Amino acid sequence: MIGKVLRGRRVQGLLRYLYGPGRQGEHENPRMVAGYGDPASLEPILRADGRRDFRRLDRLLTQPLAALGDRNYGKPVWHLSLRAAPDDPVLSDRQWAQAANEVMARTGLAADGDADGDADGDADGVRWVAVRHADDHIHIVATLARADGVRPEIWNDGYRVREACRAVERRFGLRSTAPADRTAARRPTRAESEKAVRRGRDEAARTVVRRAVQAAAAGAAGDKEFFAHLTGEGLLVRRRFSRRTPGEVTGYAVALPDDVNAAGEPVWYGGGKLAADLTLPKLRRRWTADGLGRHLSAPSARAVLRTAVRRAADEARTVPQFLDRLSDDGLLVKLRYSQQVADQITGYAVALPTPEGEEPTWYPGSRLAHDLSLASLHARWDDPDVKRRPVRDDLTPEERQAFYDDAAKAAAFATAQIRRHLATNPYAAQDACWAASDALQAAAAATGNRHLRRAAHAYDRAARFPYGRIPRPSSAGNALRAAARILRLTGFPKDNATVSILTLVANLFSLVDTIAHVRRLQQHQAQADAARTAARHLGHGHSAPDSSQAMLAMTGFPNPWRAPGAAASQRPTSRRPSGPSPRRGPTR
Repeated sequence: MIGKVLRGRRVQGLLRYLYGPGRQGEHENPRMVAGYGDPASLEPILRADGRRDFRRLDRLLTQPLAALGDRNYGKPVWHLSLRAAPDDPVLSDRQWAQAANEVMARTGLAADGDADGDADGDADGVRWVAVRHADDHIHIVATLARADGVRPEIWNDGYRVREACRAVERRFGLRSTAPADRTAARRPTRAESEKAVRRGRDEAARTVVRRAVQAAAAGAAGDKEFFAHLTGEGLLVRRRFSRRTPGEVTGYAVALPDDVNAAGEPVWYGGGKLAADLTLPKLRRRWTADGLGRHLSAPSARAVLRTAVRRAADEARTVPQFLDRLSDDGLLVKLRYSQQVADQITGYAVALPTPEGEEPTWYPGSRLAHDLSLASLHARWDDPDVKRRPVRDDLTPEERQAFYDDAAKAAAFATAQIRRHLATNPYAAQDACWAASDALQAAAAATGNRHLRRAAHAYDRAARFPYGRIPRPSSAGNALRAAARILRLTGFPKDNATVSILTLVANLFSLVDTIAHVRRLQQHQAQADAARTAARHLGHGHSAPDSSQAMLAMTGFPNPWRAPGAAASQRPTSRRPSGPSPRRGPTR
């Protein structure tokens, strides 16, 4: 059972709609099943011409509003649509009355309402009625003013309604629905959905913006990279600054350039209005996870450092600016000073952060690339022509394959860590469940594969911890975040990395399937369903992800075992390439 709360200004207009034929004649035999008093005495009078007279009921419901005066809500009419699932049994009028009283009691609007659906209850509570005009739902109409002159508190009333719905489900044996644990992303409103249809969009603007923000957050190293990616995707970004600390960014909002309101202004969505874990403070919790260097091989670490150093060099014009940008990217920096001139910097080395107690691996600039030594950077910054043409930094085929291999190892490592806790403490896997969303988003962006993209979208709810809480960092979660960061750097595959992508997708399948099991053990059904759906997309409709044909379809690349000129439907021959082949399971 689900309930949707709406707010309005006029009672009588709503009553006329509920007792009317409906927009498409769907209202049949409208009648009152419950209320703050005897439903029979509150029922609108049927006039001689066959129409209802709502004046008396309108006066009864709005009378307490006069006592509040200026303290009234701007929209004092509280309207709840309460609907059962299509496959649920049809409830009687008395059962719907009990459901309505359960809602009013749990929301505190009529705190002492009779749970059995009988009349009376909280004499000083709000005045309300419940109207039924179909088998599967009722409408509750209340005015937000108590008879004792107190304005009722309705903060978080949607969550209280969700609790009431689950109580009604247990009471009448209805289909069980997910709790209001804030793991679901904010759904588009009806107005947003209708606006998308009018403008020919497949999805509402809120959904498009949320997915863009999730993709930008996955693999980002900090605020600067996050906002730069959003701007690069063509979105409008607005930062919110602290009132106490000038220059400190405390939040953000994002908008689509072509999504405007009636005044022609962009419609902005703050991170918290998109999903519970997309506020800026919670995003920063992802980016501050340390130990990136611990989860990367030497070729991957060197490529990550070279990319970051080259980007800092493109943005800087002096040594202090260069060093500041390296620090902003979270890199460790060690300087070499001249032995003849005091305080003169003659060289530098960089390293990725490692856990406390582990010695980082340092790379001098000249070892990263011949043009990244400090002397070469000085010559570059002094050349005005070079300033206008930043140097591109393309990965080598070996480095790109190392990125995919490291990401696959991170997924396998996280799966093993989660399975260790299955029997003893499944809640220890929360951070890995959260970080898996970043890995899926980054893998989808790196490969451009539609099945991976669907898997990342489907997995969304499975990632979040209930009630918007952020789990403690873990080694498995940090490994997956490291994988997301390097996958973001790969770009679309240009080399023959098919085998590495096969391994990555297979390991992601195992990871998501394991997380689905964890969510079931935690009794988080909605999150378990989301993980299972993601696993089905990763499996691409096949019974197992280790089928090479299925996995090749996932990558979108040609089959390396197919002979040149063979038809697409031809089975692979026994001839194999000289390179490594994907493992089909443990050998015996």
